[in-house]
Amino acid sequence: MADLDAHELHVSVVSADAELWTGEARQVVARTLIGQIGLLAGHEPVLGILAEGEVRITTPDGEVIAVSAQNGFLSMQNNIVTVVAGAAELV
Repeated sequence: MADLDAHELHVSVVSADAELWTGEARQVVARTLIGQIGLLAGHEPVLGILAEGEVRITTPDGEVIAVSAQNGFLSMQNNIVTVVAGAAELV
C-alpha cells in the first residue's frame, strides 16, 4: 500500500467470492443497522454491521463508486476501511 495523504482512506470492498474494489478514497458512506455512517480520514476506530443498501466511496478525484451490499460488516482503523459483505456488486 502506498503512503496515504493525511486526508485519505485506504478502502477494500469484498464479497464472499470476490474483491470488488480497492483503492484510495476521501470518504465512505454506508448504512448500518443503527443508521448511516460517514467515514473520513482520522475517524475513530469503528466496527458496524451493514444494513442492506448502498456503500458510496468518494475517490480523491471526486469519482463516486457505488456498491450494493448486504449481510456483512465494515471496519475502520488507522484510515483503513474494510467492507465485507456476503453479497455485493458494483452499481
